[in-house]
Amino acid sequence: MWHKKIVSIAATTVLAAGLTACSGGKSGDTAAGNGSSPTVTIALSNQANQSYLPLILAQRLGFFKKQGVNVKIDNLQATAQVTDALLTGDAQAMIGFYDHNLDLQAKGKQTESVIQLLQAPGMVEMGRTNESINSPADLRGKTIGVTSLGSSTSYLGSYLAVHNNIPIDQTHLVAVAAGPTFVAAFQHNRVDAGVTTEPTISTLLTKHLAKITVDMRTAAGTKAALGGPYPGTCLLVQTAWANSHKPTVQKMVDALYDTLLWIESHSAAQITAQVPADFYQGSGKEQYTQALANGMGMYNPTGQMPTDAPQTVLRVLTAVDPNVKGHKIDLAKTYTDEFVQQASQAKPTS
Repeated sequence: MWHKKIVSIAATTVLAAGLTACSGGKSGDTAAGNGSSPTVTIALSNQANQSYLPLILAQRLGFFKKQGVNVKIDNLQATAQVTDALLTGDAQAMIGFYDHNLDLQAKGKQTESVIQLLQAPGMVEMGRTNESINSPADLRGKTIGVTSLGSSTSYLGSYLAVHNNIPIDQTHLVAVAAGPTFVAAFQHNRVDAGVTTEPTISTLLTKHLAKITVDMRTAAGTKAALGGPYPGTCLLVQTAWANSHKPTVQKMVDALYDTLLWIESHSAAQITAQVPADFYQGSGKEQYTQALANGMGMYNPTGQMPTDAPQTVLRVLTAVDPNVKGHKIDLAKTYTDEFVQQASQAKPTS
């Protein structure tokens, strides 16, 4: 299910309608900045990853509808497709890691995070159980599985090696997507290690195919691994579009901020009850719930950019991303807390 494009979730879904499971597609609609009910398309890849849950929950709990914005979700297969959809205007926003803003600015594209949904990557590095990999220091000459080349998993997979004194050319990254294909790569010895998210993490552990060598599912674990905070998923838009559609952006941020508050006040079991059954079809509901409980520390309770996080991300990308290395990046233009600060002044949704 992770690798298959799923039709977009209808924006008219409401909690009272039984929280019907999402279906798929792609919309060419554009948002009317001053309209009372603008329509926007938000692109992402591998939507069943738990790092994307704030978007899925905002839709299914009716928070976007409450704010007066019609959201269509376009689930794509790879990070490159998601950024292409944003830059071509097929999508007005994307859900992806904050680090993409720095990579895109280096390529001459100006985008920004308007709400930071994760305060940590929510990722782990795992070594195959039949390989003697107990830390990133053991990655020399090894093949590392990542979601896709140029993805945040690839940035962190490379940096964990570099940060442990292994030259970047002495590891080999291979794209194995997420979910069943990632698991199969371990099962068939295609990779020695890998960087992934939940629920793939728990599936590998349950099957005894891998062990955790680095845990970045919390802010503390991330700082220990990378030397500073590294925020994960955000709502990312083109800056020019945000400037000309501020009311629409505010509606989206308000809905996602309310979702973060909802996540903070509910248990993993209560959250899983609102998730499409397709998301845990492969792992089972109980395992999915436990995986979510293990990763709750990645969600950002404030929606704001963590202190010093942009500097850490720049340090990481300068070391491993050839697009960023040697370029001057204006970090102040890669994110804004303006919208989430306004959202925080409104009455929270319970």
